[in-house]
Amino acid sequence: MSSLRLTGINIKATYYKEIIETKPKFAWLEIHSENYFAEGGPALYYLEMIRKEYPISLHGVGLSLGSLDELNWSHLKKLKELKSRIHPCLISDHLSWSSLNGQYFHDLLPLVYTEEALAHIVTRIKTVQDYLQTQILIENISHYVQSSHSTMTEWDFLTETAIQSGCGILLDINNIYVNSRHFNFSPLDYLSTIPKNLVQEIHLAGFSELTIDDKEILIDTHNQPIDMAVWELYRQAIMRLGTKPTIIEWDNHLPSLNILYQEAQHAEKIMRETYVATKLANGVC
Repeated sequence: MSSLRLTGINIKATYYKEIIETKPKFAWLEIHSENYFAEGGPALYYLEMIRKEYPISLHGVGLSLGSLDELNWSHLKKLKELKSRIHPCLISDHLSWSSLNGQYFHDLLPLVYTEEALAHIVTRIKTVQDYLQTQILIENISHYVQSSHSTMTEWDFLTETAIQSGCGILLDINNIYVNSRHFNFSPLDYLSTIPKNLVQEIHLAGFSELTIDDKEILIDTHNQPIDMAVWELYRQAIMRLGTKPTIIEWDNHLPSLNILYQEAQHAEKIMRETYVATKLANGVC
């Protein structure tokens, strides 16, 4: 099993013991931050062991950065304590909101893409970064509705959020593809707009298909192998953005660790092939 240079997976409790015992040659691993907010317990015990072998990234779902609620300082305190304990290579959350009047939902909900919303979320990201004393990454989400009040595209809003707040971008390729199918835009237009220097991480995942009222809906379920169309879009992303640290996400109906390793290997293969092809195209041997 060859070592991977830039790819890894998000890990679940199912894999703790196997990772510790077999030490698969992932380049890095990612965890969902909120699963490790307890002061002790088995999850933190295993994470402390795993981080001795791998760089760890903290990926959260609970900051609700786009909400009108006050920032959740209790959540941020726990995140900062976890940061101090694990010393992660990256910290990320989502370009979304998920709370109203202190009530949290089990979804990452889309923003209205306006100058007012942009100013609001930029201020909140700056506050979070100041508190954590580190840059964070913001991930584009999949969504199923659009607001008629939006005055800019999703990709322009994401870019401006990163530029104005000083955060980085975690670019989810599956989410770009899913949204492009729902809202009839070219995913290549999305990729061509994002400045490559802002993208510090990429996510890849699988989706499920549903038919509702004779309309095909793609659901970002993270419970399937990555679709061939998403792999091709990933190849296009690497061509435009360069090689980027990449995480394979799989959250439900978990496969064997070996299957996840094969998905990570495939991402690594695409990066290497694209890197070589780009060098040859530019006349560099």
